Amino acid sequence: MTETPWKPGTATAIGSMPGTDPAETARLVAGMLPDLMPMPELPARGVGADMLGRTAGMLLDLPVEVVPSGYRAAARSGRDQRRAVDLLHWDLDALEIVAETAGSPATVKVQAAGPWTLAAGIELERGHRVLTDHGALRDFTDSLAEGLAEHTAQVGARTGANVLVQLDEPTLPAVLEGSLTTPSGYGTVPAVPDPEAQRLLAEVIDRVAAATANPLVVRCGAARPPVSLLRRAGAGAIALDATDLGDVSGELADELGEAWEEEVALFLGLVPSTAPREEFTVWQAARPARDLAARLGFSKRTLATHSVPTPSGGLARSSPEWARRALTLASEVATMFRDEAAE
Repeated sequence: MTETPWKPGTATAIGSMPGTDPAETARLVAGMLPDLMPMPELPARGVGADMLGRTAGMLLDLPVEVVPSGYRAAARSGRDQRRAVDLLHWDLDALEIVAETAGSPATVKVQAAGPWTLAAGIELERGHRVLTDHGALRDFTDSLAEGLAEHTAQVGARTGANVLVQLDEPTLPAVLEGSLTTPSGYGTVPAVPDPEAQRLLAEVIDRVAAATANPLVVRCGAARPPVSLLRRAGAGAIALDATDLGDVSGELADELGEAWEEEVALFLGLVPSTAPREEFTVWQAARPARDLAARLGFSKRTLATHSVPTPSGGLARSSPEWARRALTLASEVATMFRDEAAE
């Protein structure tokens, strides 16, 4: 793996936050996570602000529209596409203001749906998912890579910060298993072979990494993320929910161990994404990471150098108070790992 744009003891967040005010949220996140600031996503704003709509706003020359079943490719740009683009512009304005008034973050992390989640979540005009049409899949993949390169260039130019990209692939396990339903709900989409899934993902990773001069983070919060596939596709870091992995053993343990051996960082989701009923401490947050390192046979130093603590998922459904507390806990865990490695 190439040198990472973060230092030991760094924490970050998945991306989504509660609320609807991009300026206020950008100030909060920049102040709490200045070393690796996720560009805030605010799904509560509605159409165009969720993961798929936001990513669609980055696509070049491939407009989408909203239909009862979700997002669909459109013949021309309309109200829904313009709204997604406008929301991105407002978010860029908020980042620029924060950089001017409070100082530029060291690195801004930009999140977008990965090619398989995007192609699974958008329908063609005739009602099939994009991933079922090889030509459409190619068009959307090219547009995603080009759009991300352009978007990250804008983020860097307007903030003066280094830019890191996180591809979110929550739907990838269903794509690989063949358990993804058709838009009608009466059937399932045939499974995509691992080599094909890896090849397409690797193409996007390579193109965006070349544009940003940074490794890419690929996130899959499933209980059984396809760690080896993501590593072979070229992910410089893999983000997962460490609280939902269960008893890490067998093949999964081997895959995670191989990732760390090859110096692929793990973004470990350790802090609940919504407020727990009982008090939650930094020691509780750190436990899954420590248990994982011990089970895989790695030292405390690995947690400092090759892990980045995060909340277990996006914070959009949390209260503002818990969102702030979750970011604080993630930062405290990161500091704890750094300090313990230095002992």
